[in-house]
Amino acid sequence: MKKLLLLTILLSTMVFTGCEKMDTSDPEMLHQSVKQLTDVIVHDIFSPPVASRIYAYASIAGYEAMAASKVEGYQSLAKQLNGLTNVPQPDNSQEYDFHLASIHAFLTVGKALIFSESMIEEYQDEIYKKYKSATGRTTFDNSIAYGDEVAQHILAWADKDNYKQTRTFPKYTITVDPARWQPTPPDYMEGIEPHWNKIRTFVIDSSSQFTPAPPTSYDMDDTTGQFYKEVMEVYEVVSNLSEEEKAIAKFWDCNPYVSHHEGHAMFATKKITPGGHWVNIAAIAARQSDANFMQAAETYALTCISLADAFISCWDEKYRSNLVRPETVINTHIDPDWAPTLQTPPFPEYTSGHSVISAAASVALTKLYGETFEFVDDSEEEYGLPSRSFKSFYEASEEAAVSRLYGGIHYRPACDIGVTQGRKLGGFIMENISTKSDGGISQINNQ
Repeated sequence: MKKLLLLTILLSTMVFTGCEKMDTSDPEMLHQSVKQLTDVIVHDIFSPPVASRIYAYASIAGYEAMAASKVEGYQSLAKQLNGLTNVPQPDNSQEYDFHLASIHAFLTVGKALIFSESMIEEYQDEIYKKYKSATGRTTFDNSIAYGDEVAQHILAWADKDNYKQTRTFPKYTITVDPARWQPTPPDYMEGIEPHWNKIRTFVIDSSSQFTPAPPTSYDMDDTTGQFYKEVMEVYEVVSNLSEEEKAIAKFWDCNPYVSHHEGHAMFATKKITPGGHWVNIAAIAARQSDANFMQAAETYALTCISLADAFISCWDEKYRSNLVRPETVINTHIDPDWAPTLQTPPFPEYTSGHSVISAAASVALTKLYGETFEFVDDSEEEYGLPSRSFKSFYEASEEAAVSRLYGGIHYRPACDIGVTQGRKLGGFIMENISTKSDGGISQINNQ
């Protein structure tokens, strides 16, 4: 009798557990979806600026679909972002799961902007089975339909940002001027995205709104001059790196395509972009603070908008000043056998992209989570690098900036002035955008 009773209890427990529905409000599904998009971006080898565009539009779509629920006083970013008109609103007579609508809007936009669509589709097929079981068919269909409405609106907006037109613009032209950027070893790739400043900005007025002071004038004839000193600093720093400085350089490398040459063989390694690294930091902050779904969507949207505008601003300066990289100068004038710690990226030196975008993202995340938010950054663990700890987002952004000096791919002014450029830009974005109907944004940090 006892055995029969125990068996009945066991079977009842198994049935109950098997029928237990997923909690669609769990933000973990959003985090996983963002990570899936990151994995596809890595797989498809998008350049850092292009990747930032993908993250921004997808994150805005996810935010808008969720904000339509009017939960916790959230509002649309329509008419706050350049060119974004009112987003379609849900039919109040229908039932929706806005978390599902948000996920669908995010993935639909992401899928439209990458190459490997099947990677997103397979992921969708897997998770939508869970949603369908949890929401019921009618709510599921309504939510998917609404998410798709939002996604199509965002994609129509994205279609007018001049991206397609820049695909046909002239390539970068190499000059004989020794002060100007030239392709670098080992592949001597052409300059990436020389017309990125033509992309419509998201919040800032124009690509040139935060133009930094010009770089130090090129002069390798004067060995007592400022430019020569900056070149020699890179040479000496790289030649005398501590193990900690090497670790910092590698941790923040974030080069989506590093080529390796061994004899006649060549292969490449792929990893996250600089923006992708900060998107993961946003995920770390949201998880650590137990941010709910809406707050997580807000975190991704604000971080990605800041990253996208920062890339446009930085690339505007890169191809304006068009400064030669340390590797070219040092190999020509100082030491033909010298090599940087990291592979030099294929675009001009000033300002440092890592410095500008990291500073901008740190401003957004600090606004959301506070100035003393301590976290462990494990973004690079899947690429074989140990995690690093930071006492604030600003500290992390400053380390990201100086890492480019340690990497031998930037002079110090590009790093320092890049941080200033990024912080000013990030501050402007946070002052001119509001996610709450009361005119502010969330204060999420629960530490």
